[in-house]
Amino acid sequence: MSQPTPHVPALSRRDVLRTAGAAGTAALFSTLGHHGAWAAGSDAPEKKEVKIGFIPLTDCASVVMASVLGIDQKYGVKIIPTKEASWAGVRDKLVNGELDFAHVLYGLVYGVHLGIAGPKKDMAVLMTLNNNGQAITLSKKLSDKGAVDGAGLAKLMVSEKREYTFAQTFPTGTHAMWLYYWLASAGINPMKDAKVITVPPPQMVANMRVGNMDGFCVGEPWNHRAIIDGIGVTAVTTQDVWKDHPEKVLGTTADFVKKYPNTARAVTAAIIEAGKWIDTGLQNKMKMAETIADKAYVNTSVDAINQRILGRYQNGLGKTWDDPNHMKFFNDGAVNFPYLSDGMWFLTQHKRWGLIKDHPDYLAVARQINQIDLYKQAASAAKAPLPKSDMRGSKLIDGVVWDGKDPKKYADSFKVRA
Repeated sequence: MSQPTPHVPALSRRDVLRTAGAAGTAALFSTLGHHGAWAAGSDAPEKKEVKIGFIPLTDCASVVMASVLGIDQKYGVKIIPTKEASWAGVRDKLVNGELDFAHVLYGLVYGVHLGIAGPKKDMAVLMTLNNNGQAITLSKKLSDKGAVDGAGLAKLMVSEKREYTFAQTFPTGTHAMWLYYWLASAGINPMKDAKVITVPPPQMVANMRVGNMDGFCVGEPWNHRAIIDGIGVTAVTTQDVWKDHPEKVLGTTADFVKKYPNTARAVTAAIIEAGKWIDTGLQNKMKMAETIADKAYVNTSVDAINQRILGRYQNGLGKTWDDPNHMKFFNDGAVNFPYLSDGMWFLTQHKRWGLIKDHPDYLAVARQINQIDLYKQAASAAKAPLPKSDMRGSKLIDGVVWDGKDPKKYADSFKVRA
């Protein structure tokens, strides 16, 4: 059952944060002074209080901190973070208007827009909330047999034939696409060689503990939690699949943006500011980890969150490393821009895996969904830099470059596909 986030912990924690970090917060608010005029005149948010759904994951942090630190109020809005139980629940509440916005999977928004992820509804991506910071976990039972990476897993699946089960969090979502891409890069066809199931993020560790799956792809802190609990190992991080990949977005419906454009812009600007706050220094990251570990939000121990947000990784087999490409919420403005090529990439993978039958007009769909102009206005208010282009290029784990220039050719180029 999903339920609204209780208000008491958030308020008491806000007091704690303001007391503990009064100087830092005061400095932050002094830089926000110019927003006093934001809520005046025609730019005033049409809706003053908004519900933003979130799933208990580390990358909900900028939504939560925008509320807890009161950054939202600088833009004339009040964010009510609302804890949800599953991505399907988030989808349903966004579509029927129970939620105004959500911390949501990039590919979920695109799937709903195309009608391949439940009820069809025109959707909007306002900003990218984070890059990086997810992982693929394999069970201890598999790692004990040598399956500690893609090559080891492929070898085991050939030598020890049985049904192998892997979990992702939503059929058109980011975790499904990272899982499929990684398996395929190791020569494993996720549609033919394995069984794939959908499990909500907070339930991943419990399901692996009782043997319901051999591996899963999910956001933090649940991969690190599996290591702490001694039931899984990290086979690969998603930033190793695609460095600085898009992950969660601030999503809403196209109708909401049309009806409440000032509200959408104000909320986007507030969350950009919150991401900037998180990425500014060790102290802010640790404060964030302490805040979102609370029962009202992620409901886990602080140590499950605070290592990987600093890039301190361990794989559960004795290997530790510092990863500069860990979860980022702002990264000097590079994170938050809703690149058209990012949205298009998910469409290419939906086509690759047979989730859509025909090639869509990739660029047209991305332009419908990704609210580039609105984002630019919000970024200006939040004093966040903008990239030179609406597209970007990246090389993924298999050496294939994605730049958005020929999505049809790219989608058809993969040997391993549905």
